[in-house]
Amino acid sequence: MPIDATQPYDDSNVFAKILRGEIPSRTVYEDDFALAFHDIAPQAPTHILVIPKGAYVSWDDFAAKAGDAEIAGFVRAVGHVARAAGLVEPGYRLLANIGGHGHQEVPHLHVHIFAGRPLGPMLAG
Repeated sequence: MPIDATQPYDDSNVFAKILRGEIPSRTVYEDDFALAFHDIAPQAPTHILVIPKGAYVSWDDFAAKAGDAEIAGFVRAVGHVARAAGLVEPGYRLLANIGGHGHQEVPHLHVHIFAGRPLGPMLAG
């Protein structure tokens, strides 16, 4: 169910639990600013999620509240994960769903990395 991206951060969300080690994940990368892991319901042959370690509901929340080092670290982590997975060539797609119209389902900022096949048009429907 899509969420309201303006709501306060809920530390009982699944990604907060993963960050605390309460739920296991197939981690592919971790540093001081981000955690990356395989999606449990992949939508492409490669489907990795990258989340900031801070408590941010949405991109807007992150941009407004995170420090410069945290923002740079998160963006660099996304790039590092894509390069390390060998996705730069032939290519990949980044997706961040924000709020109800964007169909965000987990109230913790996250970026999807999709790859492994031609992904088709940018938007469906």
